[in-house]
Amino acid sequence: MAAQNGLWDTIVIGAGIQGCFTAYHLASHGKTVLLLEQFFLPHSRGSSHGQSRIIRKAYAEDFYAHMMDECYRIWAQLEHEAGTQLYRQTGLLLLGMKENPELKTIQATLSRQRVEHQCLSSEELKQRFPNIRMSRGEVGLLEMCGGVLYADKALRALQGVVRQRGGTVRDGEKVIEIKPGLPVLVKTTSRSYRAKSLVITAGPWTNRLLGPLGLELPLQTLRVNVYYWQEKVAGSYGASQAFPCFLGLDLAPQHIYGLPAGEYPGLMKVCYHHGNSADPEERDGPTACSDSQDIRILRGFVRDHLPDLKPEPSVMECCMYTNTPDRHFVLDRHPMYDNIVIGAGFSGHGFKLSPVVGKILCELSMKVTPSYDLTPFRISRFSGLGKAHL
Repeated sequence: MAAQNGLWDTIVIGAGIQGCFTAYHLASHGKTVLLLEQFFLPHSRGSSHGQSRIIRKAYAEDFYAHMMDECYRIWAQLEHEAGTQLYRQTGLLLLGMKENPELKTIQATLSRQRVEHQCLSSEELKQRFPNIRMSRGEVGLLEMCGGVLYADKALRALQGVVRQRGGTVRDGEKVIEIKPGLPVLVKTTSRSYRAKSLVITAGPWTNRLLGPLGLELPLQTLRVNVYYWQEKVAGSYGASQAFPCFLGLDLAPQHIYGLPAGEYPGLMKVCYHHGNSADPEERDGPTACSDSQDIRILRGFVRDHLPDLKPEPSVMECCMYTNTPDRHFVLDRHPMYDNIVIGAGFSGHGFKLSPVVGKILCELSMKVTPSYDLTPFRISRFSGLGKAHL
């Protein structure tokens, strides 16, 4: 649907998963929406590319577990609209010591939210998953509806449905200036656009757009490596063998997570939920691969706990995280311009939640009452840190 008299209802900057779901919801409401992307699609410069992501309800926070109920429904709706499978249920296995406080909190949250799960003793863990070796008496928490989202496939499907619903997607147009006001003016490398409202979902480039608007958020941009490890016997850790996604809570200073082999035949994705500070413009520079500590931790983990994998990675890819200090998102309006909405700081766990994040950003831009309590996501929570300022 084209803008009327050159005026769009909403412009969304950034065609990653959060921006695409925002445009999806806006188009569903009959809004004229323009989705702008600085790179040519598809690309691997941000946070939404790659073949897979974990989907789960296993969170310590009730508000995320609650949001995930609707996320599963919208993912299923998108699968139906796009006519392609985007989710595979494998279960999610959390591994940790029995007394681990995070494990206890997650179990309590799952119980409160009535999410189907099983607690596995050390002995049950060994019997159920003999190709995971645990040495310190770890226990397991198995969340049944956890699984894999096919990320690249989901992004392509979503962009297609946005277009089908009347949205306009323009790639290869970098935003070089935003002039607040009614309407807001957005200038790109190609042309200028006007809109009643603006949504910024620019990932690691967020503060570059917000700086000229008088706002700096406490966002840290990280380059995170993603590793794939070869099975010694094909299928050992495959989803077809009912091997689950897993999340290790006590196995390293940060979480280690894995997804069953599938996207690359015979290769299992095992990664460290950690990265090093990086400028998104120089992500692939000569110093970008100096993550020796992370790879050393993963090699040791694979050698000790996944004996049917070769303890040397076969493939390495990378992606960007944009972290907030508390690892919770920013979903809010600009403090000075209420027709500019910001979605940022997804901290490496936002992909699965993007259907509801997009709905919230849509509601904020339309100035209707949000469907969820946004207290955990307000910009004002950072005021005590002295890092976010106008």
